[in-house]
Amino acid sequence: GVEFSFGEAVVKLEGLEGIAVKLCHRRHGIGADQLLVLEDSEGADLRMRIFNADGSEVEMCGNGVRAVAKYVWDRGISANDPLDVQTMAGIIRPARHENLVRVDMGEPVLEAGLIPVRLEGKLVDQPLEVLGREFKVTCVSMGNPHAVVFVDNVEGFAVNYYGPAIEAHDIFPNRTNVEFVELKGPQTIRVRVWERGAGETMACGTGACAAAVAANLKGLTGREINVKLDGGELAVQWAEDGRVFMTGPATEVFHGEINI
Repeated sequence: GVEFSFGEAVVKLEGLEGIAVKLCHRRHGIGADQLLVLEDSEGADLRMRIFNADGSEVEMCGNGVRAVAKYVWDRGISANDPLDVQTMAGIIRPARHENLVRVDMGEPVLEAGLIPVRLEGKLVDQPLEVLGREFKVTCVSMGNPHAVVFVDNVEGFAVNYYGPAIEAHDIFPNRTNVEFVELKGPQTIRVRVWERGAGETMACGTGACAAAVAANLKGLTGREINVKLDGGELAVQWAEDGRVFMTGPATEVFHGEINI
């Protein structure tokens, strides 16, 4: 097992949770936001399990599913295109799109109780007081919960100060991912992401989709949106049938073996 500090508590994790904490550590492990585990699936081509750097298992990861698709295709595990990938958020379908991967992310969930948020109805610009400051949050689930906040200057915004406080706010029973967004134009947004269980990350596929949906809900953009993240750009389309499609690259950085 692996012991790590979470607030004032020391938590001992076994199994895949402990392996995730060990491997994702950026000083004592390989260094990663998440550990992705592939398993057999009876109803899909494969099952993807997702463990954050703190050991928590989460429902979905948009960037992760693109990486998994490339891994599976490159190694001949399956030639199916699109792939059916089973996740805790349902079946996700990545497909080849020229030299990119296009993922059918499904329909966003906007009803508070299903995201989940301890409020009612569709939450667009919902006032939320955090650390003495009032934010207006738009809440979306892309298989996992997101709170989207629009700010004037995202580059200079204190993401690492406000992000964890919003993540752990009482209205989010399962905590939440947080996207801080600046509108750059009628088709472009700039996003910084505070990921639940991982901290600020360079990119988040589900977060990019949630931010794009929120921008459209607020009347700031159309349905085809370029999302600029620290790790690169994603193209997000909220189609007329309600489904969200995310297109972006997947690149293998290195491979190796490790004895656990």
